[in-house]
Amino acid sequence: MYQVTLTVDYQGRRYQTNVIANKGDSSKKIESIAMQQVKKQLSA
Repeated sequence: MYQVTLTVDYQGRRYQTNVIANKGDSSKKIESIAMQQVKKQLSA
């Protein structure tokens, strides 16, 4: 496992988030997890 820091564009703004990923995870999967985290955090 490793930590990846991503910047995500959501609703016209940019958010930075960290994702813990497995070495075999694709970049698409990591980006999807990052977007889910941003959406979840902003809806709370």
